[in-house]
Amino acid sequence: MMAGQRADVGRDRKGRKRTQPRRYLVEVLAALVVIVLVALVGPATASPLDQAMDRVFTVHSADAEDRFLGSAFLWGDGSVAVTNAHVVGTADEVRLVDRHGTEETALVIARDAVRDVAVIAVAPGRTGLVLATDAVGLGDEVFALGAPLGVEFTLTVGRISATARQVEITVPLRMLQHDAAVNPGSSGGPLVDIDGRLVGMNSQIADGSRMFVGIAYAISAMDLDAIVTGLIEETLAPFPSLGLTARPVDRQVAAALGVDAAGLLVDGVTPGGLAEAAGLRGGDIILAVDGTKLEQPGDLAFAVERASASGATVLAVLRDGDRLDLPVPLTTNVEATGLRLRQMSPALPETVQSYRLSALGVVLADGGLVSAVTDNSPAVFAGLAQGDRILTVNGATVDLANYEVTKAVLLLVRSPGGLTRHIYLDPWGAHDGVRPVGGANVLDPDVVVF
Repeated sequence: MMAGQRADVGRDRKGRKRTQPRRYLVEVLAALVVIVLVALVGPATASPLDQAMDRVFTVHSADAEDRFLGSAFLWGDGSVAVTNAHVVGTADEVRLVDRHGTEETALVIARDAVRDVAVIAVAPGRTGLVLATDAVGLGDEVFALGAPLGVEFTLTVGRISATARQVEITVPLRMLQHDAAVNPGSSGGPLVDIDGRLVGMNSQIADGSRMFVGIAYAISAMDLDAIVTGLIEETLAPFPSLGLTARPVDRQVAAALGVDAAGLLVDGVTPGGLAEAAGLRGGDIILAVDGTKLEQPGDLAFAVERASASGATVLAVLRDGDRLDLPVPLTTNVEATGLRLRQMSPALPETVQSYRLSALGVVLADGGLVSAVTDNSPAVFAGLAQGDRILTVNGATVDLANYEVTKAVLLLVRSPGGLTRHIYLDPWGAHDGVRPVGGANVLDPDVVVF
């Protein structure tokens, strides 16, 4: 080869030059490099927010009605899920569904109705959301995950509007306020940062219509950690009910009474309650708890929470111009405080196994005609009305007078106007209508119950 001759140039049989396209070789090598890199790196990993959404559940009733209740999310080592207590209500079991359609029936093992937190035991094998280690600040970007208005696995974005807002003065919690859009159904869903770390749990919205107006509240991850750990380990002290109603001593009240605008004016006490036992009465002004002055009306809840561990506190009250110190024993009634741990009853009431239609409130005439429906009966709650005619039960013609309902049934009925419709009748289901989801809206009434 002569000096300077290109390696990719040759000659054919007739002596003409031919070019070996070296660029093709380069392209093949580049493609092989890409293939190797893809094999080494593997498929693209999900974003932190996608991974967080994989740990979110929708919550449904575990009965035949299959009501949508709200949202929840996987916690800690993955052995439990967490939601709001008002989402699960008094249910012992709920049905959880993740974004991939996997569902399970799970036990509600603990709940605190005052702090509005519930813990649900779930099947192991997964990991929960990681708690954010840094406290969020004003203006930080956050993401709300959940099922607003039942629209499943929705993500909305907003910013922190306030970092420590006491929403209800009877509850010892200072919540995160943010403006990520949430609605009924979002309750119990996580609030996360851009890295998918848990910042809080969405719990309330500030509007009497129960629709989002730019103000939402979440229990902070720090408070949530303490509450959930306490519920699981059974170390969380129940929040005692004092048994009194009171109003803040604002400027108007203070001017009328001729006192300083500070403390809480007792409207009344519950007979047999802790406040009555301590000697409080209507007209007293609570000024301090255990020597700490009430700077804000909500300070009473935090003071009582701190004192509940010792089982007693001392209230400084103003009565007829005199200052009195009243010891208050903080004994608790678990049901009254809303703190419940799951207990298995050794003997449950026996469930009725079958019903005749007459026992369900249906008064029948000839030919399946409904001549009357008993008030507050399963039939009326199911939607059966006077004048309807029952055509079939579970798709079959039956002897209605002697038919035994042993499980939920589907009735085909014809209305007086001739239109037909199906009615689902379940004697063993709940009959209080669809329970509102979300709940816990902020209205700031003057008089509150402690």
